Amino acid sequence: MKKYPAGRQASAVIPILWRAQEQEGWLSKPAIESVGELLEMPFIRVLEVASFYFMFQLAPIGSIAHVQVCGTLSCMICGAEDLISVCKEVISEKPHELSNDGKLSWEEVECLGACTNAPMVQIGKDFYEDLTETSFRDILDKFLKGEVPKPGPQNGRYASEPLSGLTTLNKFNSGKYETNTSVSRALEYGDTVKRIHGNEVPILLTKKKSAKTSST
Repeated sequence: MKKYPAGRQASAVIPILWRAQEQEGWLSKPAIESVGELLEMPFIRVLEVASFYFMFQLAPIGSIAHVQVCGTLSCMICGAEDLISVCKEVISEKPHELSNDGKLSWEEVECLGACTNAPMVQIGKDFYEDLTETSFRDILDKFLKGEVPKPGPQNGRYASEPLSGLTTLNKFNSGKYETNTSVSRALEYGDTVKRIHGNEVPILLTKKKSAKTSST
C-alpha cells in the first residue's frame, strides 16, 4: 500500500485480491468487500477486476489444488483434450466443480504462454509442461497423496529448447543447474499450492537471514 501515492490506492487492487485469494483459494463476497473497503473502492469495481482475470476464482476450489488446463491452439493441437478428459474422469465432469472428496477442481483457460511446452497445465503457481495423459494422471495422484510433484517439463527437457537438444548457443549447455531457474525455485520453496495462514515469513526475508548467518 505504501508504494502507491495518496488517492491511487486502487492501483493495488490486483495484488491485494491475489493476497486475499491465497488465504482460502478463492474470492468470497466478504473478501471482495474487504478489499473494496481497504482500497476505498466501490465493491462493484473490485468485482469487475476479479471477474475479468481467470487467475481469480469466484467459487470454492479444491482443498489441495485447482488445475488450470490451457486449451488454446498449441496445447489443443498437442493433446489438451486428453488432459481435459483426465480432469473429467479424475476430478469432475464439469469445470469449476469440486471432486467428490473436495480435494481437486479444474477449469480450461486461455493461453498461459508456454506454447513451446504444450500441452501444459498450471497448478498453484507452477507450470507442468510437456504433458501426456499418463504423466498428468501421475501428477494428480501425487497431489492426492499429499506430495508436491516436480513442476516444469515432464519429458526430460531442461526448459523450452528442442527435445533433441540445443542447435545454437551450445555454450549454455555447460555449467547449468540440474533444473531451470523456475523449477529450482519451486523445488526450493517446496509447496506452491500452500494456503496463507498469516504466520509466514516472506521468502526474501528468510533468504536474507540465511545469507547473514552463513557470512558470520
